[in-house]
Amino acid sequence: MATRYWVVSLPVPNSASTLWNKLQEQISKHSFDTPLYRFNIPNLRVGTLDSLLSLSDDLVKSNSFVEGVSLKIRRQIEDLERVSGVLSSSLTVDGVPVDSYLTRFVWDEAKYPTMSSLKETVDGIHGQVAKIEDDLKVRVSEYNNIRSQLNTINRKQTGSLAVRDLSNLVKPEDIITSENLTTLLAIVPKYSQKDWLSSYETLTNYVVPRSANKLYEDNEYALYTVTLFSRVADNFRTSAREKGFQIRDFEYSPESHESRKQELDKLIEDQESLRASLLQWCYTSYGEVFSSWMHFCAVRVFTESILRYGLPPSFLASVLAPSVKAEKKVRSILEGLSDSTNSGYWKTEDEGVGMAGLVAGDADAHPYVSFTINLV
Repeated sequence: MATRYWVVSLPVPNSASTLWNKLQEQISKHSFDTPLYRFNIPNLRVGTLDSLLSLSDDLVKSNSFVEGVSLKIRRQIEDLERVSGVLSSSLTVDGVPVDSYLTRFVWDEAKYPTMSSLKETVDGIHGQVAKIEDDLKVRVSEYNNIRSQLNTINRKQTGSLAVRDLSNLVKPEDIITSENLTTLLAIVPKYSQKDWLSSYETLTNYVVPRSANKLYEDNEYALYTVTLFSRVADNFRTSAREKGFQIRDFEYSPESHESRKQELDKLIEDQESLRASLLQWCYTSYGEVFSSWMHFCAVRVFTESILRYGLPPSFLASVLAPSVKAEKKVRSILEGLSDSTNSGYWKTEDEGVGMAGLVAGDADAHPYVSFTINLV
């Protein structure tokens, strides 16, 4: 599948079929590896010259917006697929691969009536795509909120002992709680363990001798329990802090531990459900946006061709996918087939000639209408 296409229109001096045959012949002869397709555009409502000029000013900006939304959705799909580890699915429009939809484009009359004005069609496309973009923001925000909650919990589960949840590391038998005794949890820097073991019994009075017990160790800290009289616990905390040891507040509760586990399981389930739902929505919405984009491109080709070549509409629209090496040769072929004597002028149906078409002509260095479509 090509990832970069040219949408081109050439002025038709006599017969569109004759010009198409010439274009096919020239591409086949001088750039045989360049795919070439007709880009079928129906007879749209031309409107007035002023309306075309006004619309032309907005087309490039609107194209950037629609293309940008399609890229946002595509990147979101790639992110979701990467997170889930699934193989990348082929993006489609109504079940048709996007490149096939582009190269075999057919105007959807039911969705975009050709009797509507060009501005109505463009405004309708813009409004539909804007609504999809707003929906994307809401859905992604909801999904990212769940991910953020899970990341916070995971940091507590996997972070250093100074911040992580200790409930998975402490067993009921590690804790002594009575009318007079209590067990504290000390977070000791790894390099200070000898200092801890030699000093903890003297940090305050009434510390149970040899009660320190190491439960766990990570790359930075070690987790110790120490038992002492409840009434000196605050003094012990203060003295420990002065020595660089952190006493973590902790109360063992099987009910709280189970509640946290259920909360985590629920968040994981919600995240997977939202991920699957968002991914499916992105697949569908990408197809809708891409379809809208191709109809927008058809309007753009039609408008710029009228401004470039004049009335009545007489141009040949096509889609090409030249390689980087073939671009110069393909441009030469297109320029050779263009009727440069008609470029840059507005012609009315009764052959009145004006300079309005130079607005379009000045924007393009080539004697034909062209722009690119990037699928990635």
